[in-house]
Amino acid sequence: MPPRSEEPRRNPTGSRRGSSRDTGGRGAEPRAGEQGVGGISGARAYTPRGRTIREEGGGQARGGSGGAEQRRTPRSTRSGDPFRPALQVLDGGRAGAARAARRAAPAAGRSGVVRTVQPRNPRTPSDEPPAPRRRTSAPRAPRRSDRPAARRPSRKPPRPPKLADPRLRLRLGTALTLALFAVIGIRLVFLQAVDTPAYAGGGVADRTRTVDLPAPRGAIYDRTGAPLAHSVEARYVFADPTMIKDAPATAKALSPLLGISASKLTELMRQRKLENGNPSRFEYLARGVEIPTAKQVLALELPGIGVHRDERREVPGDDLAANLIGFTSQDLNGLEGLEARYDELLRGEDGKRVYEAGLGDLAAPIPGGYSRTTQPKPGSSLRLTTDRDLQYMVQVILSRHMAQVKNGTAAAVVMEVGSGEVLAQASHPTYNAAKPVPSDPVSREDVATSFVVDPGSVHKAITFGAALQEGVITPDTTLPLANSIKKGDTWFSDTHPANGRRMSLPGMLAYSSNVGTITIADRLGRDRLIDYQRRFGLGQPTGEGMPGEASGRLLPADEWSGSSYGSVPIGHSVDATPLQMAAAYAAIANDGTYVQPHLIKEVIGPDGKHAPGKAPVTRSVLSPQNSAALRTMLEAVTTVDGATGEQAAIPGFRVAGKTGTGWRLVNGQKQPGEVSSFIGMAPAEKPRYVIAVFAYAPDGGGSAVATPAFKEMMQFTLRHNKVPPSTTGKAPKFVVYPR
Repeated sequence: MPPRSEEPRRNPTGSRRGSSRDTGGRGAEPRAGEQGVGGISGARAYTPRGRTIREEGGGQARGGSGGAEQRRTPRSTRSGDPFRPALQVLDGGRAGAARAARRAAPAAGRSGVVRTVQPRNPRTPSDEPPAPRRRTSAPRAPRRSDRPAARRPSRKPPRPPKLADPRLRLRLGTALTLALFAVIGIRLVFLQAVDTPAYAGGGVADRTRTVDLPAPRGAIYDRTGAPLAHSVEARYVFADPTMIKDAPATAKALSPLLGISASKLTELMRQRKLENGNPSRFEYLARGVEIPTAKQVLALELPGIGVHRDERREVPGDDLAANLIGFTSQDLNGLEGLEARYDELLRGEDGKRVYEAGLGDLAAPIPGGYSRTTQPKPGSSLRLTTDRDLQYMVQVILSRHMAQVKNGTAAAVVMEVGSGEVLAQASHPTYNAAKPVPSDPVSREDVATSFVVDPGSVHKAITFGAALQEGVITPDTTLPLANSIKKGDTWFSDTHPANGRRMSLPGMLAYSSNVGTITIADRLGRDRLIDYQRRFGLGQPTGEGMPGEASGRLLPADEWSGSSYGSVPIGHSVDATPLQMAAAYAAIANDGTYVQPHLIKEVIGPDGKHAPGKAPVTRSVLSPQNSAALRTMLEAVTTVDGATGEQAAIPGFRVAGKTGTGWRLVNGQKQPGEVSSFIGMAPAEKPRYVIAVFAYAPDGGGSAVATPAFKEMMQFTLRHNKVPPSTTGKAPKFVVYPR
């Protein structure tokens, strides 16, 4: 059977490619009719694309007998080389073409099957193209003319890929870098300029100590500049709870020195958290400690216990004007009296020292560390209108007379006529303002401004003054008086019956006639009487300066009953304080001009400048003529035989005044006992001073206090202020029952 030839496989580019397998290594057998040197065929020649010269030349016919290719049997194609499949792959997958070439080679005399390719000779224009390969067994299909010929690869080096523009990357990198630096710069500005306090303060709080610097509290002086209450240097004892190792033992050591129970000190030393979450490093243990005691505390050398400069309130007179002055707490905060009323003015503004302290037991300031000191601003001082010596004597006299009254309450007010200044204002009972703790609230009240009473007959001067001013009566008016008069369902009687006789106005005042006063009030009328009560300052606080001053109460016209027409003119159904009544009599003494009573003469600032106190309110109530006439009629109270105020007469001085008997009211309820009073002025011809004394005796006996106490107080006041005796002689002779 003639050998069969196969057409080599075509590669993707359209050219025929073949591959061969060689059992003895790669080589090329000589084509039929062509021999190399030594009978060995020339080496296979390849183009750069891996094609043989024959394949590149279009598949020239191989030599041999009849140009036929010997087919390689399947058995002869096998090889014992284990790497032959890999070599086939490395050869470009042209195994089919190699097998076709090997089949075309002669099979005689070959032990190995190797496809040989005739080397390509250079073609000349005269060379004829090689004859196409033909199969022996069947005619070969004509070659397609539309297949493009294989192109010879270019020997030029491949063009490198186009890279990105480096200038664009440089610009982008520069912009990003500048943006980064801008963000960092803005953040630094915020950290160093805006957020600096927050970050700086975050760490400072953990290593700083704060010490309060108390502001010196302003003093309270009397009118002469003598101190009634002032602050003195002292020490305060404090604790740092974080440094105390044994709180119970520390409290036990401090208790006898500070006078504070050990249990309370232990509680003060207990560690606690502040609002910001940090532990408390400062707690007061005692304020106002005397300097010798503070030295004893330091000598104990207790860990966590310190001493610092402080102020302590000192009241030199103890109970002198205590009900006026009041007292402060250990922190120097006003609690009662003028100390409370003018607390903001007196206490000033505390300072503060904040500093960095080291750790350990020393806790000393760090040299060069953070330190800030806010200096305290001292408070202003008050200069009162009161006279210390006069205040003392008024208190002594009042207490001595009240000693005979059990559970009594009394008040005395001394006013200067014309200025409205209160020279003395005493209360009974009283207390020690330097040590107020043992006292009770009742003894700390200022009776003159908080004691509400039915003034009684001292109110009759207001009724007579209103009637004189309205022309209802004249100084020469006389009225026939019965022994009693009925108003509504109530009878009002006199202690000195007139038995229907005609009585003069001075006589009515001297014997304190209820019937005569009610008769005059009937002529005056309800509305005009209420109007003059207000003009004289009743029914409203005087504004003297004491905290919690009572206003009293006037009976409104629509609440008057039938009996009110009898009770109101003689001082019942009227609520008033001793100070209000004293101010009303001061208006009579001041030629009919009401001057608001006041205690503050001037304010002394921290810089030493003096500012006068608030100007008092003034208003005209009576004409000078009518007020002078009323003062003259009031002299009958101390000069007429058997008059109610005969005990108030002072030798050498003309004295005008009025006695009274009323009731004490608590929440509008009448209390048991009675309130006796006397309000007078001297010298009567030109009064300088007005003194009002009110004494409440639950078991009676108040009448034995008010009038004698007034006399002693007025005598000392005139002598203390060097007032000469009356130069106009004795008081006129008064006729009680004119014919």
